[in-house]
Amino acid sequence: MKHSCQHLCDGFQAAMDVLAKPWNGLIIATLDEGPLRFGEIGERLDAISDRMLSSRLKELEALGLVVRRVLPGPPVRVEYELTDSGRGFQAVAQAISRWGEMLAESAPRAGTGASSSSGARGRVKAKAGRAAPRTRSRNAARVRGEGTA
Repeated sequence: MKHSCQHLCDGFQAAMDVLAKPWNGLIIATLDEGPLRFGEIGERLDAISDRMLSSRLKELEALGLVVRRVLPGPPVRVEYELTDSGRGFQAVAQAISRWGEMLAESAPRAGTGASSSSGARGRVKAKAGRAAPRTRSRNAARVRGEGTA
């Protein structure tokens, strides 16, 4: 369901319609690194399910933000890459990052009321540094005939 606000321009609303869907901004930002295969995107966004990633990639492709390219095999591989419109998100992502830093700096620390400049960034760095492999959902394991213990 699209929401419309008379005081906001159509372009702003169109951009928010894309970014309001979970994972879209993160997928676009991840593809800013260059062309990636489905599994590579999933590894970088380890909390997204394969089903959700597939759905979001199809939507972003339909919007003209992502192009799906089939590479000849064997084995046949598929990679995803941002279009020029998709690459336009880079400036938006930088602005969101700056705003996020401002929010992190102005947010009170738990229990002290003082501001913290490392709160949100510290959590991101800790997540990025972990080496735990991405696991598939229990349903995916069942479909492949693997048991779930």
